[in-house]
Amino acid sequence: MQIYIETDRLILRPIEAADRQGIFELDSDPEVHRYLGKKPIKSLPESEAVINYIQQQYEEDGIGRWAVIDRRTNEFIGWSGLKYERKVRPEMPYYDLGYRLKRKFWGKGIATETALEALNYGFRTMGLEEIYAGAHVENIGSNKVLQKVGLTFMETFEYDHAPHNWYRIGKNEWQEKMKII
Repeated sequence: MQIYIETDRLILRPIEAADRQGIFELDSDPEVHRYLGKKPIKSLPESEAVINYIQQQYEEDGIGRWAVIDRRTNEFIGWSGLKYERKVRPEMPYYDLGYRLKRKFWGKGIATETALEALNYGFRTMGLEEIYAGAHVENIGSNKVLQKVGLTFMETFEYDHAPHNWYRIGKNEWQEKMKII
């Protein structure tokens, strides 16, 4: 997968083996995993498995989450972007918008900034007609980001034994939102 996006603050690029320490710092934090239904990882080999899983998505689906890098410091901040999701709603595979950031970067608008870039890529570059996302109902920050970037709440559903909010945005709604921003 060839992608390289720069914003004023960030670089978005494919996740690579060199990101293993950053993935470890991200996914070993219990607070980052609070609403994910998964336990934090405990070792660098586990972070390598995460990287391999994401890189497999690049190969199989042509898309997967991107590394989010601070342009100024070159620090790994987390990941964001689209992936083709088959497991969360098996009755309806879809393109999923998601993001996960190290805790010290929460509340700085990075999730919003990267989500907008992912939507732009999905609708303009990939030619998608709709993009979906889910967020644990108690994850207020994530729900706010999804609404802020234009996704519309559709319903609540059960996933990993927890209630999640289900969101959607179509290409037409996104184009209208881009006229406002």
